[in-house]
Amino acid sequence: QGQLVESGGGLVQAGGSLRLSCTVSGRTFSAYVMGWFRQAPGKEREFVAGIDWVGKTTSYTDSVKDRFTISRDNAKNTLYLQMNNLQPTDTAVYYCAASRSSVVGRSTHLYNYWGQGTQVTVSS
Repeated sequence: QGQLVESGGGLVQAGGSLRLSCTVSGRTFSAYVMGWFRQAPGKEREFVAGIDWVGKTTSYTDSVKDRFTISRDNAKNTLYLQMNNLQPTDTAVYYCAASRSSVVGRSTHLYNYWGQGTQVTVSS
């Protein structure tokens, strides 16, 4: 069975940076559209960023544009999320997900496989 494993979360002060990684095993990584989602306590899981198979098309939710960058390295089967100028409102569990869709979608329903999540906490 395939696995998605996130890493890189942690505690950071407002204005700081973190880089999340998601390593995919057991699946043909380059065949999937990939996405990052997050879920804060008491809230629904929300789309953060997505990227197509070759890394040419990306999509971001408005609140992270110009602060977060999604990228992928198909040779390493790894997805990344560079997060800069983090704010307390970014505090959440961050999940990577893989989609068999042909488009970079924002709905959780479009994503077929999920990691276990990594906690990101931003202090003020």
